[in-house]
This record gives sequence, C-alpha cells and structure tokens, in this order.
Amino acid sequence: MNLRVGHGYDLHILAEDRRLVLGGVEIPHHRGLLGHSDADCLTHAICDALLGAAGLQDIGHHFPPTDEAFRDIDSQELLRQVTGLIAEKGFSILNVDSTLVAESPRIAPHREKMIATLARSMEVAPEQVGVKATTNEGVDATGRREAVAAYAVCLIGKTEKCRRMWRFGRGTGAP
Repeated sequence: MNLRVGHGYDLHILAEDRRLVLGGVEIPHHRGLLGHSDADCLTHAICDALLGAAGLQDIGHHFPPTDEAFRDIDSQELLRQVTGLIAEKGFSILNVDSTLVAESPRIAPHREKMIATLARSMEVAPEQVGVKATTNEGVDATGRREAVAAYAVCLIGKTEKCRRMWRFGRGTGAP
C-alpha cells in the first residue's frame, strides 16, 4: 500500500504575555498560546498527522518539551524537520487539511497567509493545504475562550523513485 492517512490534534490554552501564532502566522490578539515552543497548535496538529501517517512517533517524542533546544522554537522549523523525516521514509505529502477551533480571533483574514506559510514549510503547493476555522458555540475550553484547538488530516504517498526501487528488488537501484 503506497497511500497513508494521518490524523493530528492539538490544544493550547490562551495566556497573557504570549504571542498568538497559528499556521506560522502571528495574529494580533490580546492573548497568545501557552507552550514550550511558540505553541502553534495548528502546525503541531499537522506535524502529528504527518508523523502518524508515516508510522513515526508523535511530535512530543521528536521534539520533547523537556528539551531546552525547543524552547520558543518556531513551529515551522519543526514542520520542516517532520517533512524531512517523512521524506527519509520515502513519503511525499499529497495533501493536508486542517480545522482550527477558536471563538476569537477571526481566522478568515489570516487564512491565505497561513496556507502559504504551511505550504512553504512542507515544500508543497498551496492547493495541497486546507485551513478552515469554526467555533465551539461557547462549549468547553475553546468555547469559553480559554484555549485554541486544531485538527489535521493528511494523505501521504510513496515517491515514484521509492516505488520503482520496491518494484525492482527493494532498493537494488534497478531502474
């Protein structure tokens, strides 16, 4: 089987004196997301979807919050590293679709920039990246404006070069 689906989820609480970064885009807001890195829950959900699809361990395993090397790191750097990890396993990203769950701020004005930023980090075309947003209608932590959550799903596939190697003797290098 050459196609794989992955699913990711992340949630971070909103806190004072933090920047709000979603999909690699800093959004003006009176609070930001709390976390060891820049706490970009959208990018983290995408990372977990990609890692899961490739059969790799989750984002916390690869970039543990106990490691000071990742303190305040730009999550786009993590996404670039995840993209490299799945490429090492012979996979290409076919598409990523995601949903942000937040009562505020409004995501629509930032959506296209998020798509462009995420696509650049994953080295794919913007048409391969979806970003949507919804509210939780006042229910739970996101609905009470205490947190922002994100869901992501992805489809990855083996690259043509890898398929050729598998077809002709598992890595023998035959054409």
